[in-house]
Amino acid sequence: MEALIIEWLSLILRWLHLITGIAWIGASFYFVWLDNSLENPPDWKKEKGVAGDLWAFHGGGIYEVAKYKVAPPTMPANLHWFKWEAYSTWITGSLLLCIVYYVRSDLYLIGADSWLSSPAQAILASILFIVSGFLVYELLVRTIAGKKPLLFIVLLLCKIAIYCWLAPQLFSDRAAYLHLGALMATIMVANVFFGIMPAQRAFMHSVENGLPIDTLKMQFAKTRSVHNNYFTLPVLFCMISNHYPFLYGHEYNWAILFYIIVVTAYARHFFNLRHRGIIKPSILYISLFASILLVLYTALPALKPLLKKAPSTNQVQTSTIESIQPEHITDQAKLMSLIKTHCAGCHATYPSFPGFSAPPLGMSFETLDKILSAKEQIKTAVSSKYMPLANITEMKDKEREAFLTLLDKL
Repeated sequence: MEALIIEWLSLILRWLHLITGIAWIGASFYFVWLDNSLENPPDWKKEKGVAGDLWAFHGGGIYEVAKYKVAPPTMPANLHWFKWEAYSTWITGSLLLCIVYYVRSDLYLIGADSWLSSPAQAILASILFIVSGFLVYELLVRTIAGKKPLLFIVLLLCKIAIYCWLAPQLFSDRAAYLHLGALMATIMVANVFFGIMPAQRAFMHSVENGLPIDTLKMQFAKTRSVHNNYFTLPVLFCMISNHYPFLYGHEYNWAILFYIIVVTAYARHFFNLRHRGIIKPSILYISLFASILLVLYTALPALKPLLKKAPSTNQVQTSTIESIQPEHITDQAKLMSLIKTHCAGCHATYPSFPGFSAPPLGMSFETLDKILSAKEQIKTAVSSKYMPLANITEMKDKEREAFLTLLDKL
């Protein structure tokens, strides 16, 4: 019953997170496009304080949008603010992180070869990972971004690379990618909460009271908004990355993650320039070429068996079994047979399951030593019926019960 409740909570929160995320990122894309697409207005509009305008055609008809240098002569009764899209996305994402990765930390958060071994350590490390990453960004953006933007970009990339490497050391490979997404999303919502909204409130206060406008603060708020725009594609990748173990389970998963973050952010740069009338197709060509290189690199393990005969995907190494006492060989042979049937298709050095070029979470069950090192995670996954995934191998309840009994005997 508890597992069912957790699954329902996970489903509802994931659904809400997706809905609010679409609203937030859609608004981010739209306003960056809008700001970059504004045209020089006619003189009669300039006299009213309009800095730029834009005409658009959508399903509802023809729209006219205008941006003021400061504010209209008379403030409207209804002024729409865009903040809850960001806040609700972060809140639902944080709750989802708690339900999926904290409540079931032994299954999803702790990695077989990670530095941390207890749920409490892993949860604390998760919180510190996200908070520290945000604080480092905040320090950089407040001290360097406005004065030396190029240096800021270099230091930000270095910081992201370090966190990409650190995440798989602390968490399971799947959770590592998710944590980079959570870190970047936290930075994005913090940009709204600590930078954009305070600047907008100060702006409104100055307008309402006839005070001078702090243009530097507003420009800084826009800078944060642009940062958020470049974070969107990397965050979206991290959100869907748990479906692709051939990436997060790769030997150099951290480098692949950093590579994807840089390439997708660079690709986003093409569209931001295009909105301003600057068309540089070379950016898309370079991004496409870089993506093809990554595809070819990740395909190398699948190509090796073609060049050199690889061991059978279902082959179980028995060297460690032979050293076990004779009275236990039968039980271990039965367990290995079940693993061969229900696990080895994915959890092998060379997975045979379509779409897998590396074992999920980097866990292969070809030797007893490897099985023992992941014993508790295997028990949790099998007893909760999470594995085999979607019960693709049609594991029967009696087999599941026998599997757990035999695993306990190890």
